[in-house]
Amino acid sequence: MRSNNPVFTRVEGFNGVDAASGQAIYAGNGQTYAGYGTTPTDAPSRMSIDSVVNRTGLALGALLIAAAAAWFFTGDPDPYTAGGATAVQSLYVLTLVGGLGGFVLSLVNSFKKVISPMLVIAYAALEGLFVGAVSKVFQYSFGEGVVTGAVLGTIAAFAGTLAVYKFFNIKVTNKFRTWVIGAMFGFVALSLVDLGLSFFGSGFGWNGLGTMGMVSAVIGLGIAVLMLILDFDYVERGIAAGLPERESWRAAFGLTVTLVWIYVQLLRLLAMFSRR
Repeated sequence: MRSNNPVFTRVEGFNGVDAASGQAIYAGNGQTYAGYGTTPTDAPSRMSIDSVVNRTGLALGALLIAAAAAWFFTGDPDPYTAGGATAVQSLYVLTLVGGLGGFVLSLVNSFKKVISPMLVIAYAALEGLFVGAVSKVFQYSFGEGVVTGAVLGTIAAFAGTLAVYKFFNIKVTNKFRTWVIGAMFGFVALSLVDLGLSFFGSGFGWNGLGTMGMVSAVIGLGIAVLMLILDFDYVERGIAAGLPERESWRAAFGLTVTLVWIYVQLLRLLAMFSRR
């Protein structure tokens, strides 16, 4: 079945097609076949679970370093303290630069035919600036528990989804994939429309912290968890297809996008619950 995810459609191996022969991948009796030939599982420089984990770790490491820098070098955002106004302005700039820059690079990485490790790291670093700045603002505004809770919740969501995916041996169908990708694009479209309208004072609260914001955060979290299932499926397909090791960066990028999405939605939800 062919993937509809723009992160993975650029490479046929993520769509059940052998990277070398261009023929369909079939799984049976613990072996993987590409057309009439067996795909070697021990071929050098092939994508593997280890290579995906390592690349994902590097991407998340860059994100965490950038987030820590945004957190520790922006000062106290309390407007009643010395330098508070400067800190607020710095956090606003980092949120804008990180958010918009990360969004642009996410599009570049999603539609780029040959994945670039440097662009993946650059995306992670920009998202780190965004995450670090937003987290600091949320902690100052809603208390220390929201950031810690969002971090732990993201880890739990990843581990829980992976456990369910493996334990129940979930099979991703083409219909399921199409609905999830469609929901993702719809969610992003609503977010962009609300963002654009907010510049004219006409936003409908989709990105906010009110009732509509809570609805969008719950929906966004649900979509992100489903996206994780697609990510795991795509990684398995890529490994089965014998893709080159470089494509582990594409898998790492997809996982990083989803994890950041989960974290932001959890941060919003915890902030809204803390006000009640």
